[in-house]
Amino acid sequence: MKGEFRDMTLDQLDDQLVKLKKEQFNLRFQRASGQLENTARVRQIRRDIARVMTVQTQKRSGSVGKIGSAGKSSA
Repeated sequence: MKGEFRDMTLDQLDDQLVKLKKEQFNLRFQRASGQLENTARVRQIRRDIARVMTVQTQKRSGSVGKIGSAGKSSA
């Protein structure tokens, strides 16, 4: 799923972020009530949220093609 986010539009990324945050919320409740079976899913969702937010930032700043150089200054 890592590479899929780069192919999405900003609107699709916004929708995906909302979906992931809802799932994170539900997983948090499951963990608190002791019903969470797949504990690794919490970590996976958290990292997917970070990936979506990173791609959104890159697309908004116009640096999608410069993978690995985000945040580095040329000076």
